[in-house]
Amino acid sequence: MNNFWNERFSSEEYIYGKEPNEFFKKEIENIKPGKALFLGEGEGRNAVYAAKLGWDVDAIDSSSAGKDKALKLAAENDVNINYSVFDLNDWDPNLEQYDLIVIIFLHLLPNIRKKAHDKVVKSLKPVGKLILQVFDKDQLKFNTGGPKNIDLLYSLEDVYTDFQDLEIEKFSKETIHINEGEHHKGKAVVINYVGVKN
Repeated sequence: MNNFWNERFSSEEYIYGKEPNEFFKKEIENIKPGKALFLGEGEGRNAVYAAKLGWDVDAIDSSSAGKDKALKLAAENDVNINYSVFDLNDWDPNLEQYDLIVIIFLHLLPNIRKKAHDKVVKSLKPVGKLILQVFDKDQLKFNTGGPKNIDLLYSLEDVYTDFQDLEIEKFSKETIHINEGEHHKGKAVVINYVGVKN
């Protein structure tokens, strides 16, 4: 999988743009900066935005090409992000480490996803938040982004079950118009979620 992403991220162009995801941007602006983690962060647009707001930012992705572009974007914006490249199967976070974890369009096979999400909950501090936006299974009807394998897409039940130990602040399935570079453009079906650890 990282070969696919290394190839996709190898162009000069930022394929999902340099601007942060709209749902994430709206949510993070209401949260006092602390320590944040971005999973599957790709070219860094969301992590860099958080760093500009004063967050201490960690990012993880399996693509070294994504890291290179993220660090370049951070330098352009005069901020630092701590970006690690490895498989999420190998992620072993400390308990109660983060004030915020952000997952934007990270699509994993169900067995890997469940393990990663369990680790997300454990690594959030008490009253820490999760901000998530992913493509719903109905996104298969549209050619505007996301995997073509239904097993990699989400249902409301998937998100609810994976994060049942968090208190729901926002949770919805929505049809939106997405405009994030050439690969995320047009009508899309997404799941938006904000959860808080008690």
